[in-house]
Amino acid sequence: MESHRIEDNQIRASSMLRHGLGAQRGRLNMQAGATEDDYYDGAWCAEDEAQTQWIEVDTRRTTKFTGVITQGRDSSVHDDFVTSFFVGFSNDSQTWVMYTNGYEEMTFHGNVDKDTPVLSELPEPVVARFIRVYPLTWNGSLCMRLEVLGCPVSPVHSYYAQNEVVATDNLDFRHHSYKDLRQLMKVVNEECPTITRTYSLGKSSRGLKIYAMEISDNPGDHELGEPEFRYTAGLHGNEVLGRELLLLLMQYLCREYRDGNPRVRSLVQDTRIHLVPALNPDGYEGSEFGNWALGLWTEEGFDIYEDFPDLNSVLWGAEERKWVPYRVPNNNLPIPERYLSPDATVSTEVRAIISWMEKNPFVLGANLNGGERLVSYPYDMARTPSQEQLMAAALAAARGEDEDEVSEAQETPDHAIFRWLAISFASAHLTMTEPYRGGCQAQDHTGGMGIVNGAKWNPRSGTINDFSYLHTNCLELSIYLGCDKFPHESELPREWENNKEALLTFMEQVHRGIKGVVTDEQGIPIANATISVSGINHGVKTANGGDYWRILNPGEYRVTVQAEGYTPSAKTCNVDYDIGATQCNFILARSNWKRIREILAMNGNRPIPHIDPSRPMTPQQRRLQHRRLQYRLRMREQMRLRRLNATAGPAAPSTLPAAAPTLLPTLSLAPSPTPNSTLGPRHVLPETTAAWEDSETETYTEVVTEFGTELGPEGEDEEVPVAGPEFPFTTVETYTVNFGDF
Repeated sequence: MESHRIEDNQIRASSMLRHGLGAQRGRLNMQAGATEDDYYDGAWCAEDEAQTQWIEVDTRRTTKFTGVITQGRDSSVHDDFVTSFFVGFSNDSQTWVMYTNGYEEMTFHGNVDKDTPVLSELPEPVVARFIRVYPLTWNGSLCMRLEVLGCPVSPVHSYYAQNEVVATDNLDFRHHSYKDLRQLMKVVNEECPTITRTYSLGKSSRGLKIYAMEISDNPGDHELGEPEFRYTAGLHGNEVLGRELLLLLMQYLCREYRDGNPRVRSLVQDTRIHLVPALNPDGYEGSEFGNWALGLWTEEGFDIYEDFPDLNSVLWGAEERKWVPYRVPNNNLPIPERYLSPDATVSTEVRAIISWMEKNPFVLGANLNGGERLVSYPYDMARTPSQEQLMAAALAAARGEDEDEVSEAQETPDHAIFRWLAISFASAHLTMTEPYRGGCQAQDHTGGMGIVNGAKWNPRSGTINDFSYLHTNCLELSIYLGCDKFPHESELPREWENNKEALLTFMEQVHRGIKGVVTDEQGIPIANATISVSGINHGVKTANGGDYWRILNPGEYRVTVQAEGYTPSAKTCNVDYDIGATQCNFILARSNWKRIREILAMNGNRPIPHIDPSRPMTPQQRRLQHRRLQYRLRMREQMRLRRLNATAGPAAPSTLPAAAPTLLPTLSLAPSPTPNSTLGPRHVLPETTAAWEDSETETYTEVVTEFGTELGPEGEDEEVPVAGPEFPFTTVETYTVNFGDF
């Protein structure tokens, strides 16, 4: 019932308090709405408690029943649960046989609180089609949730029942404790030592290692141009289906690679895959028959999913102040200092995850969760609309139009890309896009598509998805695998078949978009360069080797690359519909900013005051200007001598050697109000300074010509023969720096 394999119309009850408390709400771990006024509530509740009430399940096949699990009403206000009950069975829903202990109807003991599930096993299994629970006593109102335990003993003939799924892969379909998990990863590594590597992200608060498995044709190293992908599970320790699916995926990739599966071989050879089955190993133990929240948190009481630094508020605040991108970048935002302190209230597991994220240049990832069946994409944090957006939404509502302005406030610049990625998983899943199933807890939030924007569905701040998007290059989504957080082992083969194709298809999306390498003119890679796509206000950074990846939907894009000390470069890159990223490399030329900064240093990197030409300088301003110009002249002479000493060597020859690089500034100053006045040779500089003192307003302009010896193909100095006298072949770069009025 919890997994929704039992459909709503297979559950009936004698009565219901209201539709939101009908029989279909009587599933184990059914959750109420966010408020008590929500239409859907968290249990089945009977209308008339004076009469005999019951709730029954039709399995639509002959079934060997072995027991039931009961639970009270999910509510923050009401304290309702059944404390004892009878159980009956039928083959036609007309004639019922009560379960007895040999002498009389057997009384089963129910719950002692509303949250903790209680297992009631039948001493002897019963074969039937229908099962009924008759509440006898209860606390508060007559409300309950339940799960039916049993095994089918006949084939399904019903039109409504889904087809049986039988896994053909010979994998280890069972639940794995921490010890079992570690052992299985060791076995996979031993089976495929050339493509697997097991390592640890760090430790949990209880000291358990957070294990990861890397699957790649060159494990342990990042290969230039090869994107890195990650699947993580177990953020909530009690949501265990993702844990088991990743363990199954490890086995599957290993064995299919050995067997020569071309799809798997291509994926492993072209991708560096990281699988982490248990980010919260502390929360797993003992969570199978606990309440719906038991094991969700870490040992320290943190919810890992939403314990990451809140970078959304930083970015949105900067956008409101018009600081983006000049003072605050639109990508790779730094972590605020308050999160970096050793005393910061951040969980041990989150610190390890952040360190892992920063160490590897991940491109795409997903975290596997439970309790719903959908794919959620960023933003997860709800953004308060501006006054303009609220007014526009109100006008749109008055005209009967969609409130697009408010909706866009929750969307990332990569909204269309995130939707593509989410659909790639949901559409390949066998049951996620079946609209008749509805939502696990209430209405279907996805409109039958199986995908939803996190901020519109379940808004939260500080989530792993938003943090990954704003702090790293990785596009991260949350995949909710099903209604049952802890499915029975017998369900694992079915769940593997439901998810196998979706898991592979989503991994392949890391090869969609553009990729390339950013280097300088000598072929040296440039790390930390920013890749910007026109129309998408979110960039990515190059890795240490200068390589980058940018997931994009099919289309034509104008791409710009910027790096400190280099002139930006732009080109048009096309993305096709087929899997396979388009190669889009960039070569950046060095800019003049390094030399400009040297010139600015002559002024001590201090602001240069602006003097109004219409107002005469005061004696104090004249003295300050005189000292400033003298300081500049001294600095310029020192820089000239340092360059000459560096190029001429100890002997100080009269001519520079051909192979020695030179940097000889040719200075031209325009100190006087007359446009044609120029500075003479260096030995007359003091006279020029004196002339400046008599001027009311001056503009200081420095024209710099840089000479550099041409380098050979291997980076060594090379002499180039030229006609006439022997001179080194040089490149000349001239630029002007205007320091404004003094």
